[in-house]
Amino acid sequence: MTRPEERVGIHGWGAYIPRWRLPMEEIGRVWGWPPHQFKGLNVKEKSVDGPDEDSTTMAIEAGLNALARAGVEPSKIGAVFFGSESKVYAVKPSATIVAEVLGITPVTMASDLEFACRAGSEGVRASIGLVSSGMVEYALAIGSDTAQAEPGDVLEFTASSGAAAFIIGPREGAAAVFEASYSYITDTPDFWRRALRPYPKHGEGFTGEPAYFHHIINAVKGLLEETGYKPSDFKYAIFHQPNGKFPVRVGKRLGFTYEQIEPALVTPYIGNTYNASALLGLARVLDRAEPGDLILLAPFGSGAGSDAYAIRVTEEIVERRDKAPTVDDYIARRKPVDYAVYAKNRKILVMLPR
Repeated sequence: MTRPEERVGIHGWGAYIPRWRLPMEEIGRVWGWPPHQFKGLNVKEKSVDGPDEDSTTMAIEAGLNALARAGVEPSKIGAVFFGSESKVYAVKPSATIVAEVLGITPVTMASDLEFACRAGSEGVRASIGLVSSGMVEYALAIGSDTAQAEPGDVLEFTASSGAAAFIIGPREGAAAVFEASYSYITDTPDFWRRALRPYPKHGEGFTGEPAYFHHIINAVKGLLEETGYKPSDFKYAIFHQPNGKFPVRVGKRLGFTYEQIEPALVTPYIGNTYNASALLGLARVLDRAEPGDLILLAPFGSGAGSDAYAIRVTEEIVERRDKAPTVDDYIARRKPVDYAVYAKNRKILVMLPR
């Protein structure tokens, strides 16, 4: 029996990472954190959005790169999904702004999605369903977030900014095709932000084993059981990257080697981009993958849930790589800033009325 996923593929992928970088040592200096308390995160610095950037502008940049690689007329995109936990408006969709700028409107559907860091992946799964059913020919799925963390909180060391976009369409002509997918979701409250609160909170006792590890492990095991694949069958393994150590640890527990995991690691260079985290890892892998390579993708969202995908690279990928900047191009394009510039750009400093 043919899976719905097997009728669907990735035609274009795109990334965007702001050039501004805040070193871990600078955060530790300001808040008095000794190096041993953040060195273990395996993050050197984090990308932070500039004063003229937000989750929507980054999504547009990533979408433009995805369109350049796909070579698809924007008018053929029948759905746009914007996954983020740092929307510009509390009540106003960002997906419509992205669709308008990219020339996709008006004959399309558009939705903003929320599921912590899994909302971008939720858009990918919804796109697979719409394309495989024939309801739309192409769909655009985006994960985009800005650096959100309470000043002085441990989350501030890794919370960063970036976006990744994927144009999903029919299997024919795709640069990579989906073979299967699997989701594993429970209500595990490890991360949340109440209404009108400026910063998220995290339940540290739930963050590791009950949330991240439990859900990713079960999603990947479910995928492997359904497909019959073994970890050794995959050339690359991509996991959600809240820091630089968790994806390596969960991969090894599942039987994957560091050599399979390392090419997808972006967090050590730019921090945790939330909804773009695992998707930027996929973009980085597609930037270098060869025809026939099998890829495991396992995003995670606090709250909690995980997806797992098996993705096969096709011959079409070779001619599409050079049509847009790579993830490594954006990683290399960096400009360090101090905490004062970061605080100004993120509007952490609030001017009181005189």
